[in-house]
This record gives sequence, structure tokens and C-alpha cells, in this order.
Amino acid sequence: MSKTLIIAEKPSVALDISRALGGFAREGDYFESERYVLASSIGHLLGLVAPNDPVKGKWSFAHLPVIPPAFELGPTDKRSSERLKLLVRLAKRKDVTALINACDAGREGELIFRYIIQYAGVNKPVQRLWLQSMTQQAIRDAFQNLRDDVQLKPLEAAARSRAEADWLVGINGTRAMTAFNSKDGGFFKTPVGRVQTPTLAIVHEREERIRRFVSRDYWEVHATFVAAAGLYQGRWIDPDFKKDDRDPERRESRLWSQAAAQSVVAACREQPGSVTEESKPSTQASPALYDLTSLQREANGRFGFSAKTTLALAQTLYERHKALTYPRTDSRYLPEDYIGTVRQTMSVLAQGDSAAVGGLSRHAATVVKNDWVKSNRRIFDNKKVSDHFAIIPTLQVPRDLSEAEGKLYDLVLKRFLAVFFPSAEFRVTTRMTQVQGHRFKTEGKVLVSPGWLAVYGKEAQGEDANLVPVADGETVRTEAVDAVGLATKPPPRYNEATLLSAMEGAGKLVDDEELREAMSERGLGTPATRAAIIEGLLNEVYLRREGRDLVPTAKARQLMTLLAGLDVTELTSPELTGEWEHKLKQIEQGGLGREAFMREIAQMTQVIVKRAKEYERDTVPGDYATLATPCPKCRGVVKENYRRYACTQCDFSISKHPGGRTFELPEVEELLAKREIGPLQGFISKMGRPFAAILRISDEDKLEFDFGQSDDDDGEEVDFSGHTPVGPCPKCQSRVFEHGMSYVCEKSVGPSKTCDFRSGKVILQQEISREQMEKLLANGRTDLLDGFVSSRTNRKFKAFLVRQPDGKVGFEFEPRPEKPGRAPAKSAKAAAASEGAPAKTAAKKAAAKTAPAKTATKTAARKTATKTAAKKTAVKKAVAKKAAKTAG
Repeated sequence: MSKTLIIAEKPSVALDISRALGGFAREGDYFESERYVLASSIGHLLGLVAPNDPVKGKWSFAHLPVIPPAFELGPTDKRSSERLKLLVRLAKRKDVTALINACDAGREGELIFRYIIQYAGVNKPVQRLWLQSMTQQAIRDAFQNLRDDVQLKPLEAAARSRAEADWLVGINGTRAMTAFNSKDGGFFKTPVGRVQTPTLAIVHEREERIRRFVSRDYWEVHATFVAAAGLYQGRWIDPDFKKDDRDPERRESRLWSQAAAQSVVAACREQPGSVTEESKPSTQASPALYDLTSLQREANGRFGFSAKTTLALAQTLYERHKALTYPRTDSRYLPEDYIGTVRQTMSVLAQGDSAAVGGLSRHAATVVKNDWVKSNRRIFDNKKVSDHFAIIPTLQVPRDLSEAEGKLYDLVLKRFLAVFFPSAEFRVTTRMTQVQGHRFKTEGKVLVSPGWLAVYGKEAQGEDANLVPVADGETVRTEAVDAVGLATKPPPRYNEATLLSAMEGAGKLVDDEELREAMSERGLGTPATRAAIIEGLLNEVYLRREGRDLVPTAKARQLMTLLAGLDVTELTSPELTGEWEHKLKQIEQGGLGREAFMREIAQMTQVIVKRAKEYERDTVPGDYATLATPCPKCRGVVKENYRRYACTQCDFSISKHPGGRTFELPEVEELLAKREIGPLQGFISKMGRPFAAILRISDEDKLEFDFGQSDDDDGEEVDFSGHTPVGPCPKCQSRVFEHGMSYVCEKSVGPSKTCDFRSGKVILQQEISREQMEKLLANGRTDLLDGFVSSRTNRKFKAFLVRQPDGKVGFEFEPRPEKPGRAPAKSAKAAAASEGAPAKTAAKKAAAKTAPAKTATKTAARKTATKTAAKKTAVKKAVAKKAAKTAG
């Protein structure tokens, strides 16, 4: 009997499909029934690879541009290779005569499936499962409405075009800029991307505006008036004010000289005033339902969630809890035939039998009672729904949500309820008080009927919330009037919420809802990819987080200077990149051919490489800094140029990028002032591994790496007098001090060592501050640290550092969250003991969940370049000379 192979994107989705359809038996990593074979990918298994990519020389201009006639595929990693073998074997089975693409319903899901089939080399009929919800009924319904493969060909074309365009621009642009930056020696990898770099340009442009901003003083005049019914305040305004695009700082209430402000004060003090006012009703409709970008913006503003975190939470609420519809959507509307489903959902929510819904059930009941779910173009509009509709709750009310999941579900639930409520009604009053020819403005706004704001806890305000009344013809008296000195402020830095908005508008912060929709097709990236773009900029150290703000680094400024100097506007124009995104959307909708798009991308790639290759000037023009700290060699003035910081009066200079890491200006100032800085992270070894080090300016005025003392130091005495101890040694109770790259016991250095305690200041890329080491030595445990990076998987992880019984330092991990239906988790040792587990099993469980047998410091030493370098690179003159060449 012939069978159909279903390929899902993730194992969890395959499991859900097996449960929804029923009749499956598990066969290792796949399921099988009488009718279907069901397997899954594990995300992107395949990626584009360069044909015959030479290992050596690929970073030189000689091998550029790389524009292959056909793109080759290769597994992304070893785990992917194993899963690919399974999928290829299943796809080639003789009894498998057809395929169903059950990967995520979008561009990337389409690409994952198409790459697998291309790699397998099979040519069998394909149908598409298009899931909007992960409830079992929704899965069964989707299987009754499988899409024909021909319908999805434009989506496949757009997916392939996006991947190939990103590859061409990324590979060629990165290699060209890296070759340019490395041509004078050393190696400075300079990643660029088709969407990533224009996004960085948005943040950099804002930072430059902030840096160049010159604050201007201005004054406002504030007055307090006495009426028969009480006091009210007013602010002076210029009745003849007109907006001036050449001077956006001008406002109707601003006076640009203190003398002018004081003249208003003198004229109005204790003078009578006449009053006119206008009061009119105003309404405010609920914001539209969420798409992914608007949900990410809201969650960042409300809870500080990163775009990546919000996407992960929404995906979990969709896949695991089945509580939300498909999250990777760019629509804020619902299909017109979805009214019945919404009414069902509202009725389920009105029952309020879940903590996730809580008191909001009464608002759902209000919607049901008043029959407010009906045809409305603000909510139901087929023209504004493409492949996916807005994010809304499903018929499945969730239970056992984590705190973060609960917060996000609450956002979506409230917005879903609010859109069906009537508009909020206000009464807006504008009062003008005329005093000695000067006009003062007072505004008041009273919520008359909360409408949808009731969902957010707002209630109607009483009359006393409005301005105190003034009778017709009443004369008021100016009780107080003051000139208030203020200053203009620079534009705020971007945070993730505002950057997402700017990406959506291709560099323009668009507040108007309709205008935002019109520009969304020309935005940077898609709702599904914007989080990854921002995370990519953070991972490449082009951006860093300061609180909730996103701040471009020195590395970012260097890249923007280079691209501007080379006139590579193709990588710095958000508007131009927005046009590329619009063309991809046209391909997806069948309105533009893929071949024409790829020709344009190839031409753009050639231009980028050509400009970098043919640039002949000695330096790149830019707005470079003059340092406040004098030259450490001659006390002259040190200035920045494109590649170095150089003294203007002697031959002293240092590289801006020692070990592939770009100096921040404050770091250079500190280095020149103290002749030492660190430990600093982010250096890259010749093997491509990250490491940390102290940087020093040697007696010969050369820049050197110092990796701290090694175990086979030369036995010189170390004088710790005048240094404050960090705490007691956990091994011998002597004192622990800071020493180079480590925290060391005073008995572990010098010629007569009696102790071996030593712990790095950086462990697996996590900086261990003095404060944390003090906690470890005093209390046996640090706070939870979230910056560790596995050297095996290159993934970040969180852990505590703990003092083990033998005095060594180990990891301890957070307990895993309890899963619904399971008994509360116990400690690894307790769980193993109570279940009577064999000794070996218990030991393995304990090792997995608590501090590993090997110490954190030894693990870090083995796995990172920091300790490897420390063992091989003691601070000796011979090594110092070698390090100086690398650093300088």
C-alpha cells in the first residue's frame, strides 16, 4: 500500500500531528500509520555553501566576487547530517509515493522543506499543510484543506531568492570588507549583511545625531490662576506661532531668551484675566490586533522583553500550549469568515475557568452578551490578510504558564477583547486665559465612557477630574507666574521597540497606523526575521545593550565610516533595502520574476566588491576623535585615524583592532593613562577562538597581551601589600587577591607555593567581577550569571559558580521548571536516592544537574583560549615581543 510522507519542521509539531490524526506507532525518530509516514526536520538542516571554497585565501580580493552559477547545499552541522539521512531514506522509500510539507506556514518553512527535497533528489507529488493554529481540531481541519503545490511555487521562489540574496551579499560583502581591513596585516573580520547592515545604519545615524546635538536653552512661562471655583494652571503660548521645518525645536510655548520670558512674567503678575474655552467630545478606538512586530514592540516597552524573547514565548504559546494562533504573521486583521470562530473563542473565554484568563472573563462575557462580534472592517478584512492573520487566542485556554508566558498571553488576550468593545469617549476642554495681551493655554481631558479601556482597568472619571469651572464673563486673577528655564534634548536612543518600528518603516518611525501599513511591505526584514537581525548585530558586537537602549559600538562606527568612505550606499540605505524587501514580497505574490531579482542582486554584489577592491587612498575619510589623554611616550596629542590611534608628535601608535577586537574610545583613554587595561573580552585567536586578556603598553611603548601568570612562572616574589584581599582561600584559608587575569591565593604564587587555588576573572566568556568572587568566597555561591558561552555549542547559558567541598570552583544550574502533571522536581542527588537509581545513573544525573565533577576553572581552562594562552604564554620577554606584534 502506498503511503504519504509528512515532514514537519520540529519534532514537537510531528508529535502533535500524530496525536491529532491518530493511528501512529513510533519507529525511533519517526512515526508510521497505515496511511502516513511522519517525520520532522529540526529547523534548518541545510544551508548554501560556496562551491570549492578554498580554505586559504578566501579573505583576499583575488577570490572575489563569488557568484556561483548554481547554489550548492550542505548540512548545517553534524546533528543535521544524521536527521538528513533519515529524511532522505524515508523520502526514497518505494512505498512513499507523495509528500506533505508540514513545515511552518511561511517563507522559511517553505525553504526548509524545499532544501530537504532538493538534497534528497526526489521528484514526487507535494501538497502543503497550512496551519494557523496547533489545536488538534485545527490540525485535522488543515489536513482536510491541503493546498496544491502549484499555489506555493511563488512562496518557494521568494524563499530561495531571499536566501541566495542574503548569501551573495553576506559572503561577498563580508569578505571584501575583511580583505580591505586586513590588507595592512593582521585579520579583522568585518561582517556585513543585506538587511543587518542597513538596520545598523539606522541606529548609527541616530547615535551620530545625539553626538552632534547642541543643547539650546529656552524658557516657558507657567501661571496659576484663581477662579471662583478654585485654582487652575496655564502655560504661555505664542498665538502667531507657525511650525518651521528648518528649526524643529521651535514650539508655541517656547521663548528663546530669558529677558523675553521675564517680560511676560512682569506684565502678568497679579493681573486680571479673561477666559474663553471650548469643550468638545472625542473618541478613541482600540488599537488593532497584534501582528508579531507590534507584539514585540509592546512586550519590549511593557516588560523589557527582547524581540527574540517575545518570539520564543509566542512560539511556545502556539506550539506547546496551543493557546495562540500562528505568531510569525505580518497581518493585524482576521479573515471575514472567521466571525463564527471568534464567537466560539469569546464564549470559551467567558467561562473563566483558567488562571490565565482570570478576571478578564467578565469582559469576554460582556462581548458575548452584547453580541459585539460582528462584521467590522477594522477587524475582519480579507484584503489585509495574506497567508496568516493576526495573533489571537485559540479555543484552548492555557494552564500552567510561566510568568513570562502569562504576561505575553495577557497582552494578546486583552487586545483581542478590546477590539470588540466600543470606542472610549472623552470630553476635551481647551481654555485660553488672556492677561495683558498674553495668552495662556490650559487643556483638560475627561474619560466619559471607558469603552475598550475597561479591559485595561479604566473607569469613567467624575466632574472633579476636569478643570475647575469658570462662569461666563468671570474674571480670574493671576496668583503666580514664573519663568521656567529648560533645555532642548537630543533624540532618544533606539530601544528594541522603537528599532522594530523603524525597521518596519524602512528607517522612518511611523506612528500613523494607515501609513505604517502602507510602508510595511518596504520594511527591513519580515516580522519573522527582525528579532534575529537585532540579535545578530548584538552577537557581532555591532550593538550593545545599555539598560533597554541599543548603542552602536566602536566596531559599528568603524564599519559605517568604511562603507561611507567606499561609497557603498547599497549596504547603508534602509530605503533601498526596503525596496528589495518589497520586491521579495512581489515574488511571493507572483507579481515579479525571481530571475530579474537575482540579476539585480548579483550586479549589486559586484559593485560592492569593485569599490572595495579599487579604493586606492591611504586612509578612509571620517569624523575621527582627538583623545583627551596625552601620548604615553612624549605627552603629545593622540589622534584617531581609520586604522590606528597615533601620536601627532612622535612615532607612537597602536592598532584600533588588536586581536580582532575594536577598542572603544574610553578604553583607549584608560589604556594610555594607566598603560594597562583589562581583562577585556572579545579577542579572537588565530584558531578562531574567543579569548580574554589584559593589554599593556610595554617599556618599549608597544602594545602587548598579558595572559597572567602561568603555572610554571619564574618564581618571583609577588608583593600584595597595599592590595585589598577579595576573601579567604577556600582551600587553605589564606587571603585571595586579584592578580593579572585571575583571583589567586597568596600562597599559590612565588617561589614557595603551598596552595594551588586560582580562578579566572573570565570563565567561558563570562566576566567574574570582584563582587561576585567576594560572594563566592564568603557565601560559597555567586549570583546567577547569564553570560557563559559553551565552547562546544557556542550557545549562552546561565549558571551559579559554587565553592565545592574540595575548595575548587564548579557550576550549579537552575532547577528545570516543573512540567504539568509531573511531581515537583527534586535536587539531582535526592531524586536519584529516592527512586533507588543505580549508583552510576545517580551520579550521572547529579553531574548533569549540579556542579560538574570537573571544576569550572579547569573546564574554562581546557575549553577557552584564555587558559590555553596562559599556559603557553607566560609573561616573559620573548613572548612579550611576539604578543606585541600581534597586538600592535
